Amino acid sequence: MILVFGKTGQAGCELARRAEVVTLDRAAADLTDPDVCATAISVRQPSAVINAAGWTAVDKAEDNEAEATVVNGVAPDARARACAALCIPFVHLSTDYVFDGTGTSPWQPGDKTEPLVVYGRSKLMGEQGVAAAGGIHAIVRTSWVFSAHGANFVKTMLRLGVRCESLNVVADQIGGPTPAGHIAEACLAIAGALAIRPHLSGIYHLSGAPDVSWADFARAIFVEAGLACTVNDIPSSAYPTPARRPSNSRLDCSSLREAFGIGRADWRRGLVSVLGELKRGSS
Repeated sequence: MILVFGKTGQAGCELARRAEVVTLDRAAADLTDPDVCATAISVRQPSAVINAAGWTAVDKAEDNEAEATVVNGVAPDARARACAALCIPFVHLSTDYVFDGTGTSPWQPGDKTEPLVVYGRSKLMGEQGVAAAGGIHAIVRTSWVFSAHGANFVKTMLRLGVRCESLNVVADQIGGPTPAGHIAEACLAIAGALAIRPHLSGIYHLSGAPDVSWADFARAIFVEAGLACTVNDIPSSAYPTPARRPSNSRLDCSSLREAFGIGRADWRRGLVSVLGELKRGSS
């Protein structure tokens, strides 16, 4: 039995679709209470744990650093230690925000981490705790997640594109949009592989391909959805946010392919699938 933290999140929803997993929501495992989360693992004795839960509200984290740090930084450490005690794999989702977002080259797993905002610092703390626990683990950094569930860029663009003739979208931030379904499939494959080959423990990157700007991603969404909404390119400076966004969210995913045979998903195909699901859901 695989235990999943994050029942209502994008990756958590996709995990529940793809495998017989036990998913825990905040009522079953309070993310602000690390001991409760660790106990949930010890009591259930799963074969593996996938942590798809966390504080993902990047801007709100700036004003709620203490809670974001517990949820993203302290709690994963406790879960990883509970898994280490049981000698089972722990797959932990992280983010490109652990880097400073500069440059143009894809970030490699071993590159220097230097988060610039609370969200990134809290996620890095979680990574460090998972690694320090000393168990079988995979830290999977991803970016620009989208699906038919929850709040994400695709759903926001669809909502705005219906009522706006044009939108200003940032064009100087580049990354790989990542379908949540691909993340779920990757986590399941990694958990299974680690159970057999624990020496593959480490940090990996997973993002969709090809890399693109938010503006071009928005254009693709409107074209595929048949919306006549024009996208105007703007710089990040014209769209200030409480938490600074990385200009470079490109991720080098080659080590994930080499270790587990998992390549980068074509986000354009993922977009078609998500739009189809949303259309079916609204009909």
